[in-house]
Amino acid sequence: MDCITLQNVDESNFLACFSLELDAQQEKFVSHPIRSLAQAYVYRGQCTPFAVCRAGEVVGYLMVIYDYDEEAYFIWHLMIDARHQGRGYGRAAMEAALAYIRSRPFGDSSIVRLTVSPENSVACHLYQTLHFSATGRADEDEIELERVLD
Repeated sequence: MDCITLQNVDESNFLACFSLELDAQQEKFVSHPIRSLAQAYVYRGQCTPFAVCRAGEVVGYLMVIYDYDEEAYFIWHLMIDARHQGRGYGRAAMEAALAYIRSRPFGDSSIVRLTVSPENSVACHLYQTLHFSATGRADEDEIELERVLD
């Protein structure tokens, strides 16, 4: 597999992020990068939006945000373009996001949380293999998962 990197979303790649597409049945599981980047602007003091890149091509998107009230990091809106799925890019992007969080860019916390639809079996399996477990909390129709970093 080619090396997956996370690049800050900026003027050179935001349009490529906007062009990312999911299969129709996946669209209900994740916010589009346009909405996510609007949230990144609002929360700009506590988050970083990333283009997921392979060999310079944008193949996905995710955002890392820090919640100062909960003293925890969250991974929001992970998506890999439908044309690039099934190649391990989601796992590689998550591993890169966790490495970024280990640097404690916003706060000194080792707690990482995310939410996922229980219907999204592929994502649920991915997060389970990355040692995320259910917290027992829910956010609308999604369950919250958590991992404490080493």
